[in-house]
Amino acid sequence: MVTVYWVWGLLVGGAWFYKLVECALGMPKVPDLTSPKFVPDSFEPQPRVSIIVPALNEEEKLEAALGSLLVLDYPNYEIIAVDDRSTDRTGAIMDRLAADDSERLKVVHIHELTQGWLGKPHALQRGSEVATGEWLLFTDADIQFRPDTLRLAVAFGQQSTADHVVLFPTLIMKSWGERMMLAFLSLAFAVRRPWKVSDPKASDFIGVGAFNMIRRSAFDSLGGMQPLRMEVVEDMKLGKLVKKKGLKQVAAFGDGLLTIHWATGAWGIVRNLRKNTFAFLEFRWYFTLAAIILLILFHWGPLIGLVLAPGLAKIGFAVGLASLALFYVGISRHLRISPLYFLLHPISTGLMCVALIQSTWFTLLNRGIDWRGTRYPLNELRKGLV
Repeated sequence: MVTVYWVWGLLVGGAWFYKLVECALGMPKVPDLTSPKFVPDSFEPQPRVSIIVPALNEEEKLEAALGSLLVLDYPNYEIIAVDDRSTDRTGAIMDRLAADDSERLKVVHIHELTQGWLGKPHALQRGSEVATGEWLLFTDADIQFRPDTLRLAVAFGQQSTADHVVLFPTLIMKSWGERMMLAFLSLAFAVRRPWKVSDPKASDFIGVGAFNMIRRSAFDSLGGMQPLRMEVVEDMKLGKLVKKKGLKQVAAFGDGLLTIHWATGAWGIVRNLRKNTFAFLEFRWYFTLAAIILLILFHWGPLIGLVLAPGLAKIGFAVGLASLALFYVGISRHLRISPLYFLLHPISTGLMCVALIQSTWFTLLNRGIDWRGTRYPLNELRKGLV
């Protein structure tokens, strides 16, 4: 038994220490578009950008989101708002705003979903079909933009000669539960090496629903949204297609450039993850089982080992726990939360396991997913995976 603790401790401590060093060296390489170091060239060409905003029953947040887009300081853009079969005031809000600024804002109303498509990829495809921009920017109906966001992002894309630009949003947190869960998800995001997405030799990729901006020529070379027509996590999979195609992908931070309040409370975040997590694991139950085992071994493991391991066998677990604590110090700088949320890491890990179990259980039980009034069969979702 002592040997088991030694091996487990060395694996846990070594893995977390390695990831800590890797992230400490790598994360500073991700550009911050709000940094004084990043100064767009005022003489840079300003290509036309089409901002595509799909919305299904988003009446509460839509007007603020579209309002922030209508006052961007970039001179050459259009907004295409796509009403995806909404049954609330979403379509009416779009039409009213478009009547006030018909040159800038176009509205596409979808009354029926094309067979063989999920709602959001279908809405993005329909929006792209009327877009006139050299760049297509896919964003969500609950995101608010700072006026200079598009100008900074386009300049970054042009200067880096990128085909795909991802900008990470600033998360608004209103409770300790939200801070706890988003700190955990930020940790998971960091270990996925976002600085590597621009390396053509690395397999790492990224995509974010809040800000996926892609050159029209690159988008067309992928076949538009057609390959992603049944993808639940179409934002991430767009990034995967870009990378597989050998196109250039870049990612950046920008404190305050994009803001979103993603969910209310810790349990609200768990509910939001219910739709995506099993899809992210390719609808395979054994991937869910493996993910839960890894969460227990490597996230709960340092604490379990520190309590139960005998004598010097605690060393590896102590290194793992200290590395996790230092991760939270780094996370606190981006999320502006106390590093003491590290003390809640076991709880957030447990809730992540709950989200995985719920996502898998409900999808398998229902033989598919029900999302905003539409049911998508599991066999069709599996066929449509990229």
